[in-house]
Amino acid sequence: MNMNWQEFVGSTLNVIMKENYGMVRKFEKESPDFFEIVFKSGKLTNVYSDGLFLETTRENHRVRIFIPFQSIKCVEIFDL
Repeated sequence: MNMNWQEFVGSTLNVIMKENYGMVRKFEKESPDFFEIVFKSGKLTNVYSDGLFLETTRENHRVRIFIPFQSIKCVEIFDL
């Protein structure tokens, strides 16, 4: 199924990722902890042939997020 993402530009998306891992190193441990980054959230600002472009604010900074289509497991769409 092909979705027309253009009709959701300006809406807030909560994207559940298939796989995306991060790493945290704690000083008291010898090996780093790995964790799964499950969600990406933000306002859909643009759509490309290979993915979605979101924008959000974190810690008073504007953050832009590109999410390739093959990384998306599920999307919640708000502000319809």
